[in-house]
Amino acid sequence: MERDGRRRNPYQLTDETPVYVISVAAQLSGLHPQTLRQYDRLGLVSPDRTAGRGRRYSARDIELLRTVQQLSQDEGINLAGIKRIIELENQVAALKARVAELTSAVEGAAAAMQQREAAVHASYRRDLVPYQDVQQASALVVWRPKRSPEA
Repeated sequence: MERDGRRRNPYQLTDETPVYVISVAAQLSGLHPQTLRQYDRLGLVSPDRTAGRGRRYSARDIELLRTVQQLSQDEGINLAGIKRIIELENQVAALKARVAELTSAVEGAAAAMQQREAAVHASYRRDLVPYQDVQQASALVVWRPKRSPEA
């Protein structure tokens, strides 16, 4: 299972697939394995675990480790600040996904409403026309019947 709860093909590799042991992840990220353990304890980068509790890092985890290192060393942000930044970025990503989901739902509802409205209009009887009450003005109309030629 992936982190969002969906099932995935166990043989399909994605950015979320946990494949790297801690030593390989340390080499790929340029950090010491003990640093990776510390980041895991602090909740900065939490890799998946094997049945034997060994850490398995994904390509996304490696990228996150590099980001943490860059924020810490180049930007001078402390680990608590980095954790907050990561949480906020995750929250923004979740909100963007939710907005996309709601936008799709609204568009679907609008399309369904237009279909229902078109069905109602198609069901109208064409021999009936709407009656509009004409307001009487002050004009006077006189009707005179035609006179018959006998009179």
